[in-house]
Amino acid sequence: MELVIQNILTGISLGSILLLIALGLAIIYGSMGVINMAHGEFAMLGAYGAWSLNHFFGLGTLASLVFIFFGVALLGLIVERSVIRYLYNRPLDTILATWGIGIMLQQTVRLLAGGELRYVEMPPLLTGTINLFGVSVSGYRVFIFLFVVALFAMTWLLMYRTKFGTKLRAVVQNRDIAMCFGINADRIYGLTFAYGAGLAGLAGALIAPLKSVSPEMGTTYVIDAFFVVVLGGVQSLFGTAASALLLGEMTAWLGFYWNDTIAKAVVLLVIIVLIRFRPQGLFSFKVRS
Repeated sequence: MELVIQNILTGISLGSILLLIALGLAIIYGSMGVINMAHGEFAMLGAYGAWSLNHFFGLGTLASLVFIFFGVALLGLIVERSVIRYLYNRPLDTILATWGIGIMLQQTVRLLAGGELRYVEMPPLLTGTINLFGVSVSGYRVFIFLFVVALFAMTWLLMYRTKFGTKLRAVVQNRDIAMCFGINADRIYGLTFAYGAGLAGLAGALIAPLKSVSPEMGTTYVIDAFFVVVLGGVQSLFGTAASALLLGEMTAWLGFYWNDTIAKAVVLLVIIVLIRFRPQGLFSFKVRS
């Protein structure tokens, strides 16, 4: 029973990290239809932001989150205003443009911070363990889970219980009609892209104490994020959360019985099979046209 509880908690931990990475992409891809290949690099910038604020200014990871969110969000807004806004409804061009932006961000970080691995110190208050159901769990991983739950709830409220969210859903459903009612679609899209980029920055900053920080770290993140979003049904936030938890549990159990490499391969195979027979995702919903 202890092993069962431990694997379940490990799966929840992995799922919360996957959701943290994928939430920003779910907003950008699900709401705007933009396949943002630079999403991983936004997360990478968040990780380097946590390292630089700690290394040069002595700020801890938690204290730096606000600065990282607004800094990466501002960069996302600049990218959307200068490049993405001219490529809507051109998916192939968007993929190539954001892929190029990601490469430029990687090389810029490499030139400014160097290519060697960097490490971010874990918050001292969260370095211990917490006993849950008789199993010792890292306090920092519990914090990430609670943070992700709060972030998800805040994002859902923003999208479905605010005037901004109503405008965004109107623009997504019919941009021309929404603009006839006085909604500034360009402004809505710009702020949405900025918010998604800021969430990616938060993800990178929070994952940095668990992983080494490098210019190439975003490549893995963007792959995992797309897996979660596509499997969840693209336009469903709850689908994204459910698919993240599902993939986290699958990875934990398969890794327990075999190893992490085989677990990753099997999870990828399962995703391919599911998408083959249900391309709309597991938790998609129909929208009136």
